[in-house]
Amino acid sequence: MDKLKILIRYHAPDMPKIEKIKVGDWIDLRAAEDAEMRQGEFRIISLGVSMKLPEGYEAHIVPRSSTFKNFRVMQANSYGVIDNAYSGDEDIWGFPCYAFEDTVIHKGDRICQFRIVKRMEPVEFETVEHMPDTSRGGFGSTGIQ
Repeated sequence: MDKLKILIRYHAPDMPKIEKIKVGDWIDLRAAEDAEMRQGEFRIISLGVSMKLPEGYEAHIVPRSSTFKNFRVMQANSYGVIDNAYSGDEDIWGFPCYAFEDTVIHKGDRICQFRIVKRMEPVEFETVEHMPDTSRGGFGSTGIQ
């Protein structure tokens, strides 16, 4: 299988280079700056990289499983999407986060992860009067088991 070629510019020369780990499909990203945050504060932490993704692909960015435990921050937009057009020298990837407690994130800390996925194929919407399947009961209808 051919590998996707991704051009990457590092904006902080002393940052470790991004590497794909052998297990799993997600690739860790690191803070490119020290960030001291107070409880209730929002901040976009620079990840220090710009990338040119292949045509037809986008990156999905989410927190690492340990991000909240280690830093008491959550990604403010829940899920980040970067398309391949966000690829100029000043299009630096960032991690928008909200602090639940006072915290310090140091340059080089692994705070989020990303994967490259194909973009959705074009779709067409067709308006109908009724859906063809049997209703499951609406939102939250499965209840507590």
